[in-house]
Amino acid sequence: MDALLTALADPARWRLVGLLAERPRSVGVLAQLAGARQPQTTKHLQTLERVGVVTSQRTGQRRVYALRPGPLRELAAALGRLADTADRADGPRAAFDEHGLSLRAERLAATDSGWADDRSFAFHRSLAAGPELVWRHLTEPALLAHWWTPDDLRVSELVFEARPGGRIVQEYRDAEDTDGSDPVVGRAEGVVDDVRPGERLAYRLSPLLPDGGLAFTAHVDLRLRPSDTGTDLDVHWRLTDSTVESADFVAGIELGFGQSLDRLAATLAAPLATDSHDTDSTNARSTK
Repeated sequence: MDALLTALADPARWRLVGLLAERPRSVGVLAQLAGARQPQTTKHLQTLERVGVVTSQRTGQRRVYALRPGPLRELAAALGRLADTADRADGPRAAFDEHGLSLRAERLAATDSGWADDRSFAFHRSLAAGPELVWRHLTEPALLAHWWTPDDLRVSELVFEARPGGRIVQEYRDAEDTDGSDPVVGRAEGVVDDVRPGERLAYRLSPLLPDGGLAFTAHVDLRLRPSDTGTDLDVHWRLTDSTVESADFVAGIELGFGQSLDRLAATLAAPLATDSHDTDSTNARSTK
């Protein structure tokens, strides 16, 4: 497939493929129609023949070439599968497009400091685990690291001190940046306000701008209630101290934190949720 793509990438060879799609033709006629010299046309045809997209036979003094449609159909099918993968309704491309719409809207709205103050976001998830286990996933860094970022990111440093006045640090990178060679995607710092194990967790968290300043302050309030199937979790975000530069961060809250909660729900639904203590690639620690 790579050799075929390389051969077809040349405009002169692609022109010859188009001419041969109409009907078999001789080298001389192809050269005339393509407006090229015959030796160059012969070389291009030989390249196409090596990758199997054309075939030839000698007839008297002429060599006539014909198109072999099979390889083109295989290529078309491969390209169609790629397009279908990218275009599936619930795939990453849909989230990318949704985020793009949000980015444009928030950038237009961010005209003055405080533009997003008191903006709120509400989330609800029914989780397949009791409040005690859910609480551990909300407060223990080793467990937080498995779900506290959207799907395309990973936590590279995490501090969560689950006590009033405790410090929070969340640094994350691209999920596929395994060696840390790319720049840090984002960093947020905050402080814990209220801790009621199994019932309520409240904290403030501020993403940092490239210059180290605060983009905004998110006041996050998480409430847990036992349910027949596990735990109902309600999360409320309220923004203050928003800067003009915070537009891109605000645009990602609803989609990004929603993805994180979906990851939490999937983690707790897994049979081995109680054993999720792996901290392979995360510098995570907790101070109680």
